[in-house]
Parts: sequence; C-alpha cells; structure tokens
Amino acid sequence: MSRPPTLTPPPAARAYPLRTARGDFAVVDHPVAPGVEPRGAALLLPGFTGSKEDFRLLHEPLAARGYRTVAVDGRGQYESDGPQDDESAYAQPELAKDVLAQAAALGTPLHLFGHSLGGQIARAAVLLDADTTPVSPTEVPFRSLTLLSSGPAQISQPQQERVKLLRDALAVMSMAEVWDAIESMGAPEDVGGPAVGTGGQEHLRHRWLRNKPAQLIATGRQLCTEPDRVGELAAVALPVHVLSGASDDTWPLPLLDEMAVRLHARRTVVADSDHSPNVDRPLPTAEAIADFWDTIQAPPARRKQPAP
Repeated sequence: MSRPPTLTPPPAARAYPLRTARGDFAVVDHPVAPGVEPRGAALLLPGFTGSKEDFRLLHEPLAARGYRTVAVDGRGQYESDGPQDDESAYAQPELAKDVLAQAAALGTPLHLFGHSLGGQIARAAVLLDADTTPVSPTEVPFRSLTLLSSGPAQISQPQQERVKLLRDALAVMSMAEVWDAIESMGAPEDVGGPAVGTGGQEHLRHRWLRNKPAQLIATGRQLCTEPDRVGELAAVALPVHVLSGASDDTWPLPLLDEMAVRLHARRTVVADSDHSPNVDRPLPTAEAIADFWDTIQAPPARRKQPAP
C-alpha cells in the first residue's frame, strides 16, 4: 500500500467522475503545464489497497514534461463505486474491461501505467485489447505500457501469507477493525514504505474505509494466484517499461530484471526506494517515466508479433 502524504489533488488538477460505458470512475486529471508543448496523455492505475492519490506527487513533474496524467480509482476502490459483496464484479477480466472503457472515454491513445496490482490489471487490459478486432489497423487505445513494481506472476510467499491474513480478517471483521489490525502489523505490499506525512494516519484510514471488501478479497486472491503471462505480453507490439525501486519484497528484483529481458523492455531502478517509488522518490521516478514516454513518437499498430 502506497502511503501518500495527502489525499488532496494538486492545485492544477481536476477531480471528477469519468463517465464510461461501464459506469463512472473517480479520477484526478492533471493537464500539461502552461507553456509546455503537449506530448501525450497517460492513464495511471493504482495498486492493492491503494488509490489514484498514490500518484499525487507524479502529476506536476510529468505535466512539466508535457504529459497530461489521469489517475483513476478502480471499481470498488476508494471513490469509485462497486458491489459490496459480489466478488465476481472484481474478476480480473472485468477490471480489464473497465480499463478499456476508461481509455475509450478519454478518447486518445494513452500511455498505460500500472503500479503493483494495477500493473497486472493493465497487462490484462493490453492482452484483452490485443485479442479484439480493431475498427481500423491503427486504432489503438495504448501507446505504451509501464509496469511499476509489478511482477510476472503471483506475489512472493511472505506477501501471500499477509494477503491471506487480510482476506481472512475481512470475512469476519468490519473494515474499521481490519484497519486497526493493519496498523499493528503493516499493510500487505507495504514493503518498508515511506514515512507517513504530517497529516498522520487519518486520511489513510478514511481511504481504507471507502474500499469495498469484495474488491479487496477478489484482488487479493488475484495477487496470490496470478499466472505468468509475460510470453503473451511479449507477443504484443507495444513498448514496455519495467520500473521499480531498489528493493522489493513483493516481487524481488531478479524477477523484475528477468521479466524485462523476456519483454525486451526498458528497465529502470529508482535508487533509495522500495515498493512505491512514486511516493518514496517521485521526482526521479517521474523523470524515468517521462524519459521512456519521450522515446515513443506515435501509437503502434495493434497487432501481435509473429511467434518465433
């Protein structure tokens, strides 16, 4: 869980419900900085127990590089509504369809960016799109894919055990009671996370209580059972960036290094950061993101590469 210092959007950003064919999703939409030539737009997907606010410190430096950024709460996350108890609504294919609907509503080819669980949902959306017949050969929703601290398959065994504890607790405890337990042991995926901001824990508790339990249970199960789909992603003609902190107990760095090789992807490690470099060290993280996006001149044609 990323721990943003505040849930308040940056001054230039606009928070609103993005209306899509699959319902409304809460977003924070930050425009390109005044006087800067626009270079593209991006859709940012948060991780497990996170929210769109996890990217709060990335918006302004990316705007200064010419990028509009739209961070979204997924179905059942924080300010996006979803069923309280129906876990089927949060199956990964459903969440992938949500991402494609969000991209369609924004109406421009996007750089897709996913943190942790959000990276695996982003991957599923790319693969779902690749299996869909396009209206025209060049009509594509995504210009690139960046996976931030998001690995090839299921999370590490110690993290699986922590997520299972959370899922078991959600089955018998209220969200408030579970929050108290999280505070006593540290949240799943909170790998040596950043210090809490001056606002203390209350804003994080407020965010937690807005999550839907079924969403947490279903996506927690996904993290513990996700298959390796790197080969499928490697067959899609889309530029990929594998980005992470310098240490990570959720997906150890050797796994991320190997995944980048298998994907022929750009690989960046942000020094002095852990599972959430977007919060730990936002400026070098934003610089690495924009440096990658700057290399992409035009949306790729939507197609799968021929098998070797």
